[in-house]
Amino acid sequence: MAAKKPDLSAAQFLAGGGEMGERTRRMEWSTTHVGPVGGWPQSLKTAVSICLGSRHPMVIWWGKEHLLTQFYNDGFISFLGASKHPEALGHSGRECWREIWHIIDPMLEGVFATGDATWSEDFLYVIDRNLPREEGYFTFSYSPIRNDNGGIGGIFCACNETTSRVIGERRLQTLRDLGRMEAEATTAEAACEVAARTLGENPGDIPFALIYLLDREATHAQLIATTRLEVGGAATPARIDLKNTSEATPSWPLGQVLATGTAQLVPDVSAMFGPLPGGSWPESPEAALILPIAAPGQTRPIGFLVSGLSPRRVVDADYKSFLDLVAGHIGTSIANARAYEEERKRAEALAEIDRAKTAFFSNVSHEFRTPLTLMLGPLEDALAGPSDALPQRREDLALAHRNSLRLLKLVNALLDFSRIEAGRVQACFEPVDLASYTADLASVFRAAVDKAGLKLTVDCRSEGEPVWVDRDMWKRSS
Repeated sequence: MAAKKPDLSAAQFLAGGGEMGERTRRMEWSTTHVGPVGGWPQSLKTAVSICLGSRHPMVIWWGKEHLLTQFYNDGFISFLGASKHPEALGHSGRECWREIWHIIDPMLEGVFATGDATWSEDFLYVIDRNLPREEGYFTFSYSPIRNDNGGIGGIFCACNETTSRVIGERRLQTLRDLGRMEAEATTAEAACEVAARTLGENPGDIPFALIYLLDREATHAQLIATTRLEVGGAATPARIDLKNTSEATPSWPLGQVLATGTAQLVPDVSAMFGPLPGGSWPESPEAALILPIAAPGQTRPIGFLVSGLSPRRVVDADYKSFLDLVAGHIGTSIANARAYEEERKRAEALAEIDRAKTAFFSNVSHEFRTPLTLMLGPLEDALAGPSDALPQRREDLALAHRNSLRLLKLVNALLDFSRIEAGRVQACFEPVDLASYTADLASVFRAAVDKAGLKLTVDCRSEGEPVWVDRDMWKRSS
């Protein structure tokens, strides 16, 4: 006598399962296409039991002819969102996922036709969940459920949502690229341009971007670089007056961000400025985030990043944190570029000082040669003549003496130069007949000029009254 099979009542095979187990047990299945629980085929009972008892996200679609009645467990609730859960239980899968059914249906038809399971990894579905069109990534398989007759009665799907990982990797790549490109820029403007190009490579998270820098007085912001927008449009004014709070012309509230030092969300940007680039998506963003750009170690912003927010992503803490890191990278890049620019200016200033010193010492060398030449000529003439003629050459010896004194003063001038560099030089002004004094200075060259067969004419007209000058400084400049 054959053993009697146990009666698998609803209370037995639908036991457990948390929230969805409870909802499945309370569901009036007689009003659905699958009918009362007692009439379910064993294959469906087993599949639903496995689904409810698992913590892995699972969904079952049963009965192709009835538009695939849907079952799911607690792990799958987050896939549905508030717009679909809990109404999706027991209802048509086609209706539940109408926004992506044109993608799902060919996959399911293939399973029903061949009995072969599908496999999709990090597959993009744009679903109606937290937003009417929300970007999501999923790894899943559609597998056949054999009915009691050996045919395919439904589809079993075990899936993982990989949205956080895929988007996290995308954002991390943007941050890495910004970090690598920081060294490319040698000016603040170039740093902004490099950053804008880098942000343009992530249209999924940054549909558009504007980078403004503050002027020295922090009263105006100048637009330096843009991503997917041209300068001069309604949303891209080239210059924003931070003190102007007039609402006559819509503008980005950069002044408020400067005053608070914190990021500010700007809603309804398409209403303010008209359609804006959606990046990877055809829709215009509905919001933008303005973030202060600060240099490392500074609290006051040096500029602003205006970033459009994806129309297909929820603006959550992770999204804002990502953009905050982007602004930080831009601030570091600008600070590095300005530091490089300052270092370059210091190097140029030092080079200019070196050139000035070279010119100075060249002039000093020339000044040394002049009195030495004037000294050596008379001395050589005196030494070349008869020894008893030296007393008669007093004029030549006096000239040599004067130039010796001049040479001494040039040496003293070198000491004065060191005092000038140290900031310790002091002028000693006195009233001087400038014409007479200048003529005396020029007369030093008369002997050398006469010897060369030239004529020296000194034309210094008197000023009529003394002029206050420093004699030594005037001599050195003459």
